[in-house]
Amino acid sequence: MLLTPVWLLYGAPASRWLALEAFLLTGLLALLPSSGLFARLRWLMVVLVMAFLLVGLGDLGTQLAFGRSLNLYLDLPLLPAVFNLLDGNLGFPVACLVVLGAVGLLVLAAWLLARLVGKLQGTARGGPAMAGALLMMVASGALIVAELREVRPLPGARTPLVDTLRFQGRQLVETRRAHRDFAARMAAEPDGVTAMPGLAGRDVLLIFVESYGISALFDERYARVLAPRLDAMAERFDAAGLSVASGILDAPIRGGQSWLAHATALSGLRIDNSLWYRLMLDSERTTLVDDFRATGHRTLAVMPAITMAWPEGRAYDFDEIRAAADIDYAGPPLNWVTMPDQYTLHHFQTRIRPDAGASPLFAQIALISSHAPWTPILPVLDDWDRVGDGSVYARWEDAGEAPDELWQDLERVRDHYARSLDYALGAGARWAADFVDAGTLVILLGDHQAAPLITGDNARGGVPVHVISGDAGLLEPFLARGFVPGTHPPGPERYAEGEVAGQEDLRGWLHEAFGADEASNASTTP
Repeated sequence: MLLTPVWLLYGAPASRWLALEAFLLTGLLALLPSSGLFARLRWLMVVLVMAFLLVGLGDLGTQLAFGRSLNLYLDLPLLPAVFNLLDGNLGFPVACLVVLGAVGLLVLAAWLLARLVGKLQGTARGGPAMAGALLMMVASGALIVAELREVRPLPGARTPLVDTLRFQGRQLVETRRAHRDFAARMAAEPDGVTAMPGLAGRDVLLIFVESYGISALFDERYARVLAPRLDAMAERFDAAGLSVASGILDAPIRGGQSWLAHATALSGLRIDNSLWYRLMLDSERTTLVDDFRATGHRTLAVMPAITMAWPEGRAYDFDEIRAAADIDYAGPPLNWVTMPDQYTLHHFQTRIRPDAGASPLFAQIALISSHAPWTPILPVLDDWDRVGDGSVYARWEDAGEAPDELWQDLERVRDHYARSLDYALGAGARWAADFVDAGTLVILLGDHQAAPLITGDNARGGVPVHVISGDAGLLEPFLARGFVPGTHPPGPERYAEGEVAGQEDLRGWLHEAFGADEASNASTTP
C-alpha cells in the first residue's frame, strides 16, 4: 500500500521494491500489546497509512492533470471543481457513482488493512520473536535515517511515507513564504490605471481558446491536423483584408485552472496558484479591465463555462458578465461544454456588440469546445443564420462516442483533442473573417497546454497567440516583440534562447504600445 502510488507514478517496481516504513511499523505492531489502550494504536496506524495512500493517489492525479506535484495547501479547495468536471463529462448520477465507488474501494482497503494490523499486533510474545521485531525496527530505522541523509545503502529501498510527509511540510513552509513574498511584490510594484488612447474607439477582444498549447502545433500527432487549419486561417484572413501576426507566450499553468491564465493576462502578474489568485482579487490591484474603462471602453466577460456563482468576475469589476445562464442558448449541452464556440461568437456578434451602441468594447471571451472530454466534434457551420438560437446543435447531442467509451483508448482521445482545437480555431477564424475590421483588435490565444497525458511530461508551457486586425499598424508592436507575420508562430526553440515572454507581459506591452506616450505612434484610424 505504501509503494502503490510510487509504482503508479514512476513505473515498474524494479528499483522500488521495499518500503522501509512498512518494516518499521510491522515491528512496532508486533511488539505492542493487542489489548487495552494499545489496541487503539492500530487505528492510528490505519489512518496514517490510508491518509498517505490518499495523498499519493492525489499526487498521481495532479501529475497527470497539471504536470506538477500535489500541494495540499493549495489543491484541497479544488476538490469541488473535480466533481464538477465529472458531473459535466459523465452526468450527475454517474459522477456520484464514481465518487461512491472510489470511497467504497478506500473503505474496503481500510478494512483489509485494519484486519491485517489487528492480526500483527502483539504477535511478538516470545524472546526470539521480540528480538526479531526489535531487530526489524532498528534495522529499518537505521536505513530510514540513511535515506534521509541521501546515503542509500540498500538499492531498491524507499521511504515513501517519510518522503511524502517531508515534501508536503516543505511545500507548506515554501507556499506560506511565497504568499508573503507575493503580497510584498504586489505592494512594491508600481500599479495604477493606464489609459490607452492608441486603442480609443476600437473594440479590443481578448479571446482565450481552451487547452490551446504549443504542443498542438509542434507535436506531429496534432500538427498534421492543425497545420492545415492555420494555413486555411491565413487564406481566409487575407481574403477578408485582415492582417495577422503570431507568437508564443508562456502560460503560468498546464492542464487546467484556466482562470489563473486569465488572471495573469489581465493583471500583468504571473499567477500560478489559487492562493495568489485569491490574494490578487482581494487586493486593490488594477487590471486591463480598469485600463480599458479609463480608455472609454465598456468592459465585459463572456464566460459560457461559468454555471455557478462567480464572485471573481465582480472582483474584476467588469461592467457586464455574460455567464452560461445569461446567454440565450436553446441547444443542448455537449458533455462538459455548455455551448459550442461558434454559438458563443454568434451570440457576441448579434446580441452583445449591437447593444454596446457607440461605446467601444473590451471583452474577455472564453472558447470552451476544446475542453476535455473532446467529444462530440462539431462542424463549423457555413451560414451564421443557421446558428440561430442554438437549437440546430440538438442533432449533435448524442453524436460521436460517449466520454466513457472514448477515454478507453488514449490515442483516440488525442485525435479528438486535435480535432476539437481544429473546430475552435475554425469557428474563431470564420467569425474574425466575417466581422473583424480596422476598428477591431483581436488577441486570440491559448489559456494553457493540455494535460501531460496529452502533451507528454516534458512539454513546455507555451501557448500560441494570434493578433488579428483590419489595421496592420496595430500589429507592429507585436512584430517588434518577436511575433511573425501570418498564422504560424515561431517554433518552440525560442525557449532555449530565453526569448519567450509570459502571459503576464501582455498588459505591459499594451501600455507601452498604445499608452499616452506612444499614442502618437499608433494608427488611430477607427
